[in-house]
Amino acid sequence: STQSTGSPGDETPLTEKEMEKLISEWTPEPLVPVGAADNEVPVPVIESKVGKYVTVDGKECLNLATMNFLGMIGKLEIEEAAIVSVQKYGVGSCGPRGFYGTIDVHLLLEEKLAQYMECEEAIIYSYGFATVASAIPAYSKRGDIIFCDKEVCYAIQKGILASRSTVYYYNHNDMDHLVELLETQAAKDRKNPKKARVTNRFLVTEGLFINTGQITDLPKLIELKQKYKFRIFLDESYSFGVLGESGRGLTEFYNVDRRNVDMIVGSMEFSLGSVGGFAVGSSFVIRHQRLAGAGYVFSASLPPLHASMVIKQWTTLIKTYSKS
Repeated sequence: STQSTGSPGDETPLTEKEMEKLISEWTPEPLVPVGAADNEVPVPVIESKVGKYVTVDGKECLNLATMNFLGMIGKLEIEEAAIVSVQKYGVGSCGPRGFYGTIDVHLLLEEKLAQYMECEEAIIYSYGFATVASAIPAYSKRGDIIFCDKEVCYAIQKGILASRSTVYYYNHNDMDHLVELLETQAAKDRKNPKKARVTNRFLVTEGLFINTGQITDLPKLIELKQKYKFRIFLDESYSFGVLGESGRGLTEFYNVDRRNVDMIVGSMEFSLGSVGGFAVGSSFVIRHQRLAGAGYVFSASLPPLHASMVIKQWTTLIKTYSKS
């Protein structure tokens, strides 16, 4: 150890006695703040089905915190479908989709998803958060450019971070600010057309923002896409099953062609009352994730009982909207 007088290179070694004195006077800071255990907020423990009413710590409560938008949890026919699936397949898959983890109900669910969303192909993930967080870096890499709304959910933020792309955040639902950023990038591209030709551009946003409750101006984004040439990734986790005449989300709500959105990502953990996530789009786009989507490639596949539940919930969802 050395002691400096303030000038570079003017350092003198500490004596043994000086080092012992410094060590004896040093008091390390606690790893956990004093009194933290006493101030810890208890975690509510649920002891029932997470439906309209829920039992929390022994007390029945009206559930105003649920993401079970369409009341799928607790429906008898869905529980029976889960029981039948457990009896046939067991409770887990114990393998990723590319290595003995693909089960026939996975393929059936992907087929139904693609048909329902009127897209060429669908892919399912075993965890909702990992879906968009895996899909973004599967396409956007270092050197590529992402334009993104400032109020996107945490999963999108993590996906953008994992991509290592250059990101430009525009003010929440502020199309004028987005145009400014696009114009600035277009000017850079004109100065360096060689680099522009090999740079991919994406716009990532949510259909229904979990942080604000607002919906994005999808028709305007499609108009800008055609002018500035970028790809749109739309997270419909909270709008799927909720917006649109038949619950197909923002594209149906605005009555726009789904082919104008390059990829729609969603979660099965809200309106569908299960676990996992999905992405739909053209076969060219979706098949790339089967090799490059980390959450798909390296995670055990969706437990078959949940795939069977979602297929049954699909029937319920279609019936619900056909009556309205």
